[in-house]
Amino acid sequence: MTEIEKKLDNKSIRPTAMRILIYKFMAGKNRAVSLTDIENAFEKAERTTLYRTLKTFEEKGIVHQIDDGTNISKFALCQPGCNCDIDQDLHLHFHCSHCDKTICLTEHKIPHINLPKGYLAEDANLVIKGICDSCSNY
Repeated sequence: MTEIEKKLDNKSIRPTAMRILIYKFMAGKNRAVSLTDIENAFEKAERTTLYRTLKTFEEKGIVHQIDDGTNISKFALCQPGCNCDIDQDLHLHFHCSHCDKTICLTEHKIPHINLPKGYLAEDANLVIKGICDSCSNY
C-alpha cells in the first residue's frame, strides 16, 4: 500500500485510482486549486466524479475549502495535524492579486474569537490579499 493509499484509508476513504490521482495532483501544487484546475488536469474524467472526490476529501478532512473572494472555491490539502476545526485549527490564507494564486499559510494561526452569547460560528475564513513572495521578487 502506498503512502497516499494509507492516508486515504486512515480517513475511511476507499483509495480508487481517480482519488489517488487527484491527491497526487493537489500534493504537487504549492497552492490551493479550483475544480476547474483539476478538470483541466484530468480532461477525460467526468466533472461529477472530480467534484464528488473533492467533497469526499473535504468531509473526511483531507482538504479544506477556501473562499478567497474570487467567487471560485479553492481547495487545499490539509497539512499533517490539521483538523480544519473552527475552534482549533484556523490559519491564514493569502491571495496574490498578481498571479492569482491562493496559498495556505498554515504556520500563521488565527486566534480563537469569542463570540457574544447566542452566536454560533459555522465557518471562518481570513484571506489576506496582496502580492506573494514569488511576484514581489523577494
